[in-house]
Amino acid sequence: MPPPPAISLRPTQAADLPFLLALEQDPVALAQAGLRPRSPAAFAARWAEILADPAAAGVVPRVVLCAGAPVGAVNISPDDGRPSLGYWIARSHWGRGIATAAVGLLLAAVPQRPLYASAAAHNRASLRVLATHGFVVTGREHQPETARTLARETVRLVLSAGPTAGADGG
Repeated sequence: MPPPPAISLRPTQAADLPFLLALEQDPVALAQAGLRPRSPAAFAARWAEILADPAAAGVVPRVVLCAGAPVGAVNISPDDGRPSLGYWIARSHWGRGIATAAVGLLLAAVPQRPLYASAAAHNRASLRVLATHGFVVTGREHQPETARTLARETVRLVLSAGPTAGADGG
């Protein structure tokens, strides 16, 4: 596999929302994540809250750029009251190391630890990305079907410390 092109991150902007909504509507990516798409209205409402004040929303939102063009998103946002890492890469860019590079960039920029993550158990690629960066599995659980999720087995992970954490643990 050739190395990925230049990967960078930038803060998410309102102009990115049509691209991000389209990412979230991809049926293959949704199946891989074990998710259902949000309605455009729910998507817009959540992003209006985030963009109005990311810190108050508890979110660190970033767009993933590949050679300067948007190809995905990587974020830290609250999940069950805990800071959790999540990402979404456009399917046309899967398998090129972009998710691994983007997650590494965000982890280097945000020293907060611990960080949590979860992935559908069948999403082996996502689990590999997280393991590459030191996330360790803390458990598995059955996720019941909801308006947002498909019924699935979910793997829970944590990153307790890392090379970017400060002496006080981040």
